[in-house]
Amino acid sequence: MKTPPLILLAEDDPDIQSLVRHCLEGDGYVVHIAGDGREALELFRKLKPDLMILDVMMPRVTGFEVMRELRDGDELRRETPVLMLTSRIGEDDVLTGFDLGVADYLAKPFVVSELRARARTLLARRPDA
Repeated sequence: MKTPPLILLAEDDPDIQSLVRHCLEGDGYVVHIAGDGREALELFRKLKPDLMILDVMMPRVTGFEVMRELRDGDELRRETPVLMLTSRIGEDDVLTGFDLGVADYLAKPFVVSELRARARTLLARRPDA
């Protein structure tokens, strides 16, 4: 039997953590949560998730810094999509995210069904899906 996809959610807001975990686990995914950017880096390296959902504005290390560090260290495998889930939705922020290699960008507040659809689509694009 195939193991369910593992999603790393890097988000500091407990309410959003709970909501995202609940809806994605309901879809059969395994969800691990990092409460700040430093923890996100550590868990990414340890877990090697199938998808990372990443907020920009987090304590200690921002989502953009997480992306830079993972890309510079060549640790963010091309088959690991990153979905930015953030309230930073200005044109410069969105372009910075895509320049850093994110696969998709979703603005807060968000619609749960859209988040679920985007996660499903990104996971389906992986080479081993």
